[in-house]
Amino acid sequence: MAYEYAGEAALDYFPCRYGQSKLLFRGPRRRLEGAYAAAIGGTETYGKFVPDPFPALVERALDLPVVNFGCMNAGADVFAAEPVVVDACRHARVTVIQLMGAQNLSNRFYAVHPRRNDRFLRASMLMKTVFREVDFTEFHFTRHMLSVLRERSAEKFALVEEELKAAWVARMRNLLQKIDGRIVLLWIAGVAGSDPRGPADGLGHEPLFVDAGMVAAIRPLASDLVRITPSAQALAAGTDGMSFGPLDAPVAAAMPGPKVHEEIAAALVPAIRRLL
Repeated sequence: MAYEYAGEAALDYFPCRYGQSKLLFRGPRRRLEGAYAAAIGGTETYGKFVPDPFPALVERALDLPVVNFGCMNAGADVFAAEPVVVDACRHARVTVIQLMGAQNLSNRFYAVHPRRNDRFLRASMLMKTVFREVDFTEFHFTRHMLSVLRERSAEKFALVEEELKAAWVARMRNLLQKIDGRIVLLWIAGVAGSDPRGPADGLGHEPLFVDAGMVAAIRPLASDLVRITPSAQALAAGTDGMSFGPLDAPVAAAMPGPKVHEEIAAALVPAIRRLL
């Protein structure tokens, strides 16, 4: 595993906001006028620790500004609730929407923070009724909570997973209908850090809980679907070329590295070019 001791400070994300949005996006800031493309997504789109995430690589390949609306640990709700983002995507020549996991969405069982979607806020009465033995005040993050619930009861957890999947389809449909333009869905499959056995919590690979049936349900609302499974070579490159400090090494190892971003961009470019 390689890292730069200078740490994350060595990588300038040029954080910026657009309009009245409270969300902080990765820059440099792009002008929301003229011809441009947009990219919506979570941590992968943002490109944490990566000098040139795939939106920047696509921009370079197409010679077309690409607005990076990637947001750390985001779910679909955070974008659908931001008029500035929706309006910018409506006016974009093409919008790439990364398929994000279903765990970071408010639903009938629990609520998440409206902007930091990985933060667990509270359990509903339904959740407390199903999992009477669980003290939900102990949880701060959705993934940790879900992993504990899965360990307690696979049968009860199946109810929560079913709700998350239904919520994901509904929210993605809502987002796609709001944008109502040329949209490329981006499905980054099989990425779970450098461990081939997958995440230690046993919840599965990213995007969490998303399956082919769910994607098929929203596919008619998009212009194209690009599914990429990073090659073994790209995954083996791990953190090579990433910029982070020693304390961030485990976090960086769980994220796509520069080689994965290069493969994502290579798959996206022809799909976007067909729609321009």
